Amino acid sequence: MSTTSEFRFTFTSHAQHTDLSSAHLTAEDMGLPADINIECKLQTLRGGKQQGSKLITLTVGDKTLRVVPTRAMAILDATRGELRYGWDSPVKEVVHPSFINQEASGGLGWLDGFNEMVARCGYQWAGHPGEDNGEMLTLHGRIQNTPADDVVLIVEQEPPYRVTLKGRVDEKRFKFTNFEVHTELSLTPDEPYIHIKDTLHNLSNYDNTYQAIYHNNFGSPILEQGATLHVAGTQVSPFNEYAIQGLHEWDQMPAPTEGFDEMVFNVLALEDEDGMSHALMKNATGDAAIEVSWSNSTLPVLTIWKNTDTVEQGYVVGIEPGTSFAYNRKHQRDLGLVPTIKGKSSKTFHVRFGLLTDNEAIDASQAKIEAIQRTPMLLSNNPLVQL
Repeated sequence: MSTTSEFRFTFTSHAQHTDLSSAHLTAEDMGLPADINIECKLQTLRGGKQQGSKLITLTVGDKTLRVVPTRAMAILDATRGELRYGWDSPVKEVVHPSFINQEASGGLGWLDGFNEMVARCGYQWAGHPGEDNGEMLTLHGRIQNTPADDVVLIVEQEPPYRVTLKGRVDEKRFKFTNFEVHTELSLTPDEPYIHIKDTLHNLSNYDNTYQAIYHNNFGSPILEQGATLHVAGTQVSPFNEYAIQGLHEWDQMPAPTEGFDEMVFNVLALEDEDGMSHALMKNATGDAAIEVSWSNSTLPVLTIWKNTDTVEQGYVVGIEPGTSFAYNRKHQRDLGLVPTIKGKSSKTFHVRFGLLTDNEAIDASQAKIEAIQRTPMLLSNNPLVQL
């Protein structure tokens, strides 16, 4: 059986004593034909709280991604052609984790660096800050503010020239946790998709609980007045009492609205015949959209975070598949949403992003979701948790 040859390039590796501050690789450097539009750049950022942050800019076909290895391989943003996917946070810097105090402001310090299109939440815990069994849990866990090791670029030498960016992020604490998260981001020049495959390894001899939320965030130009969200599911419910007033418009997007506090909705998503769930947010004219798809077996619930405040405050909607909703961990045990990973075992999470820029692809995505939704979704007025 033949195997595809590949180009490999290491940016950071403790084991190999490698820590590059800059690099520039063209298609020819990777052993590809010069007319294949694949390019990769690494830079180390300077000034302010982004001092020391590393940024990888990866171009594959008509897509360009900015990935932050110093922030758990987060995707800062992506573009396809002229269309940008991501959002505009008041946080403008790519903040280095050394400047983040997650315990600040009652556990809300995570927000001091929050501006990514894709931010991982977990893996010991995720969700709102607060005490659980005598332990103070900060907002959305520790992983996002942990630099990655073993950051490697892999480029297949034969069509479709798949490009994969890998990293490893450790979450370890003596007597408590021995987790490693092996991240993979891959894409090809000929498809509009970004694939994420993350594998959580519990290296301990003992079982442990875990949580994960993929905090995927999108603003203008897809988010605008008249933009709509499409999800197949059995039920949607408000996160809290405040969100009840917006329940019947949970999938309709308003213009930037001064004084709009965040509204959050809990969705029990349906899956297709391949075990994947899907959400689509498209702009008002239906010619630009983001499709988020995920493996329902390991990410069984979906959080929709509507933060349609003013542009300056961060006009953004989150489409967030997870093991759990955004409640503090103590509230989710009774919901069956604090899973266990056995000692010496692993769990794999698949998330795919479709950067859709034409009506045909967007209409096909919406039709797929509508075909999964065989019966009307139940709108429940009752929050799952009384806060």
